[in-house]
Amino acid sequence: MNILLLGSGGREHAFAWKIVQSPKCSNLFVAPGNAGTQSIATNLPISVTDFEQIKTAVLENKIDLVVVGPEEPLVKGLIDFLLSDDKTKEIPVVGPPKLGATLEGSKDFSKRFMQRNQIPTAAYETFDANQLEEGLAYLEKQSLPIVLKADGLAAGKGVLILDSLQEAKSALKEMLLDQKFGAASSKVVIEEFLTGIELSVFVATDGKSYSILPEAKDYKRIGEKDTGLNTGGMGAVSPVLFADSEFMRKVETQVVQPTVAGLAAEDIPYKGFLFIGLMNKNGEPYVIEYNVRMGDPETEAVLPRIESDFVDLLWSIGTGTLQDYSLKISDDYATTVVMVSGGYPESYQKGFPISLPEKTNHATIFHAGTAFNQENQLINQGGRVLAVTGRGNSLENALENAYETVSQISWEKSYFRKDIGQDILALKN
Repeated sequence: MNILLLGSGGREHAFAWKIVQSPKCSNLFVAPGNAGTQSIATNLPISVTDFEQIKTAVLENKIDLVVVGPEEPLVKGLIDFLLSDDKTKEIPVVGPPKLGATLEGSKDFSKRFMQRNQIPTAAYETFDANQLEEGLAYLEKQSLPIVLKADGLAAGKGVLILDSLQEAKSALKEMLLDQKFGAASSKVVIEEFLTGIELSVFVATDGKSYSILPEAKDYKRIGEKDTGLNTGGMGAVSPVLFADSEFMRKVETQVVQPTVAGLAAEDIPYKGFLFIGLMNKNGEPYVIEYNVRMGDPETEAVLPRIESDFVDLLWSIGTGTLQDYSLKISDDYATTVVMVSGGYPESYQKGFPISLPEKTNHATIFHAGTAFNQENQLINQGGRVLAVTGRGNSLENALENAYETVSQISWEKSYFRKDIGQDILALKN
């Protein structure tokens, strides 16, 4: 079949890498893609939010399946747009319509959904600019630290964890009155701070059935030992050693099943991936957030562990036949180390030539912020540039293979964390 994949990050290169391994894929098109997808698929210079151009590409390339990588086109209604057009409405899509995508597009919407469906999550209240005084009063009753979340999409930067009441009050004013995160913080969720260990659980669902993919743990902060500014993600590991069978049984019965049942009961159509950010609090799962797509860089650690045909999985999601799909997972470990431009997540320079090894040993290099310059040299074009995933029969072995490849990659001012997975190894030991 002909497949169109939307997006340009490391997640999309990992999707493309997995899709082209399937004999079911005749031609893969990626819009807009990056230098990595360019080597295995046909890149189309189309923005993920240019709905008319996407529809044209679907029709011109006789696309049989559309797979949406990032959240923005979903939250803006791409799926509704395709389903409302007679020429494209019969083409299966992987990604929820706008209503389902509101699980990520609005923190308040998702918290209310969890509350209605008895899904364990932190206590919270939501406030807008007209309720500033009530919000400030609510803060005074909370224990420290305090979590403030911009209600809308803020590119992973809309969550603040404050250690003092004064900081929290100032931040609430900045978010609501000064629009610190633009329209995303026109409403702010004030949330109880949960202590524990975070992990990400990924679910494929067609709205009726579900399949739980390998779990992962990601590393958000720029600095080692989880210090410094938040980023889109500096690394990931899968499986997660502290997510044992008993904990994952609780995740399935207390979180996954009521989430899928709640979507159906509330007539929220959903065919796609659901990323559930969880806190393991003394062996009990609490939902931190929903995302309506796969995570990045977790995808680069999760997909290499899927042994069954990935295109069959995508097709069964899009056609509502997931109950017939049999997911097979490797026992191997996969660990991802993200290499970024110096200065990220703040300002950074682009255009530096990247040197890659000719061969890699038990590792895969996924491209994110890469492009080719006029001399056909590979260059850094974004903040997160490459994601290097090592495989192995142990966490130590997988990390060794990832870092061995990282050591062979260079460009001016590149940076990566050297401690990915070390916290889990410490727990293990």
